Amino acid sequence: MSSSARRVAVLHLRTRRPSNVRYQHELDMLNAATVSTIESLGWRAQVVASAESSGIESLTAAREADVVVLMGGEDVDPRLYGDSAAYPGSGHHEPRADSTQIAVVLEAMQQGRPLLGICRGIQLINVALGGTLVQHLSNSAAHRGAPQSGNAFVTNLVAIEPVSDLDRDVDAADPVMCTHHQAVDVLGNGLMVAARAADGVIEAVVHESAPITGVQWHPEHPESAARQLRALLLRLERQLTASRV
Repeated sequence: MSSSARRVAVLHLRTRRPSNVRYQHELDMLNAATVSTIESLGWRAQVVASAESSGIESLTAAREADVVVLMGGEDVDPRLYGDSAAYPGSGHHEPRADSTQIAVVLEAMQQGRPLLGICRGIQLINVALGGTLVQHLSNSAAHRGAPQSGNAFVTNLVAIEPVSDLDRDVDAADPVMCTHHQAVDVLGNGLMVAARAADGVIEAVVHESAPITGVQWHPEHPESAARQLRALLLRLERQLTASRV
């Protein structure tokens, strides 16, 4: 298959959040920028809302795709990593969609399918592989903006760790757009820290052998998608090509 026909499964959670319209608008913006970036490469995107569809629809989309992207959204159900449901900032959880997307991660790892997790996506990858999460960052203000001001994102800097080739795809001098109050804590099996924020918070992971990458920031933000998300998608394509050699 030529690169012009790459198929990308983009898995998010919901198309409607009547109780949080502002948040839905932000996620719609990020999803739209993701699809636009995929299409700018001449690829095809299949977008599936995992919480609004059957588990088999998400799994089938992932199985039929060349690469998979897991988008942001609500916190991962804390029961999946053995923690309490009562924590600062706790809100609505999507346990059924969590289980479905965890199955997507595990199957991608087993079959060598390149996968990128963004924000919630990196957290889901970590939980899927047996890791845990920091439920609420003590300095969360440094990692999220002020929604009441209309800007939910803050500009952060990351330091690329020497354990991976992520520096080929992410320019540490290029500020990243962040909005999160949770983060990777104990690493899942096979994961390595690939980037940290200035305060030490894990901002990217890679798998030691599978073509899996997770970033805590939002490379798909409209201000950075043409640089950061495009580079990460091309990273997935390199991994796909390498797996088929």
